[in-house]
Amino acid sequence: MHKGGEILLAGLVGRGIALSRTPAMHMAEGEAQGLHAAYRLLDADRLSQPLPALLDAAEMMGFNGLNVTYPFKIDVLPLLDELSVNASAVGAVNTVAFRNGRRFGHNTDLWGFAEGFRRGLPDAARDHVLLLGAGGAGVAVAHALAGLGVAQLSIFDTDAQRAGALAEQVSAGGPGCDAVAVSDVAGLIRAARPDGVVNATPMGMAKLPGTALDIGLLQPSMWVADIVYFPLETELLRAARALGCRVLPGSGMAVFQAVRAFELFTGRAADPSRMKATFDAFDRPGDATQDTKI
Repeated sequence: MHKGGEILLAGLVGRGIALSRTPAMHMAEGEAQGLHAAYRLLDADRLSQPLPALLDAAEMMGFNGLNVTYPFKIDVLPLLDELSVNASAVGAVNTVAFRNGRRFGHNTDLWGFAEGFRRGLPDAARDHVLLLGAGGAGVAVAHALAGLGVAQLSIFDTDAQRAGALAEQVSAGGPGCDAVAVSDVAGLIRAARPDGVVNATPMGMAKLPGTALDIGLLQPSMWVADIVYFPLETELLRAARALGCRVLPGSGMAVFQAVRAFELFTGRAADPSRMKATFDAFDRPGDATQDTKI
């Protein structure tokens, strides 16, 4: 953090990030707290510099830190000096804080999903949860679910090997959560009736419409969460809500990962409701061009 905490200088490094909501959330929160806030997009699609050079430049220019998104969340690991517990567990970094000549890697996606869940579905049953997607976001969500007290976690991914590896990783992370990879989602739901379902795939995005789960398998007793936030009411959530399921939209994870990142950049607690108001201001009817990078 800069002397006196008067400046917030941060950025987002990734590809296809021109319409990210992250800059607005950080700048609005910084200004509300009396900081001189600037947030820059370091879009690798537009800049010719490789990732190491982008980090070097940001650090040299006095940035508080960087958010990191696709496709650099794993590539950034060898460029850092230290990883947080969450980043080590997930094996991916979405926030880098620069302090005293060192680079600290964090994964705020994990906490972001968990905090959104705690606030949005505080009393939801967690004996058995089905997770769809074992990619970068799915890994963070899986660890978040384990930390939330899920006893049995069934993981499905179109890449069976990836689902199996994540299940082993979560189960080995500590007692309390038995994670297994599954290949027959329909059979699992009919036989085991999980308490809830989480979509951690990109299915449902404006640019990738549809659902990762046959909506005919939904049951009113289930809760359904989605990490996709544009649109907020994905096809999956719309069907679940119509059936009477409790639902959790992707805005929670998107906002709370930014809340934690702001704190890491500035050393100041962020106001979640204020950051969510900035996030919500992006939702304009008929605008299907918004990017889903956070």
